Amino acid sequence: MEAETNAPETTTGTAKLLFNLYDVGEVEIADPALHRYVNLHSMIVPHSCGKLNGADFTKSQMLIVERLINRLMQSEQNTGKKQLAIRIVKDAFEIVAKRSKRNPVQVLVEAVTNAGPREETVRLKYGGINVPKSVDTAPQRRVDSALKFITEGVQKASRGKKSVAAALADELMAASKGDVKAYSVGKKEERERIAKSAR
Repeated sequence: MEAETNAPETTTGTAKLLFNLYDVGEVEIADPALHRYVNLHSMIVPHSCGKLNGADFTKSQMLIVERLINRLMQSEQNTGKKQLAIRIVKDAFEIVAKRSKRNPVQVLVEAVTNAGPREETVRLKYGGINVPKSVDTAPQRRVDSALKFITEGVQKASRGKKSVAAALADELMAASKGDVKAYSVGKKEERERIAKSAR
């Protein structure tokens, strides 16, 4: 009786690519505090169909690109228009890839890292007087604030002649470099400056 010599097959199948273009597996998160809250599970189309809504921290299981798309939907023009928001992000990613010659998902992760404030203020009441007090920002809130600032910057920039996709691409590239001229990085610096004065 011959011994079986069949070794287990190694599946080197093609990796799933975001929008069939960008490999999410090669993206690195430089900030260790954000590893649990910036999800990079690869999927072809960033649309979870609301499966991750409900509990408090399930949004951190959602692909970071889908979270950006959902934030773009929270505006007057795009309310509830998910396909339009997906198209905007896809076009913006193409612009980023063309201009920077880098993976746009990596640019997005760097932009979120640079635009999330590390320190904020809360109001404490002492004998009827509100006193601002500086506190460290939770990583989940850092990601939420960064996405909020990025989309606010896009809405302000796209009111002129610039398209929304071009405005998003510009904001992502500027924020990924930590440029203070970017709206999101400017808001982060402002928050941290107020918190520093309230220490």
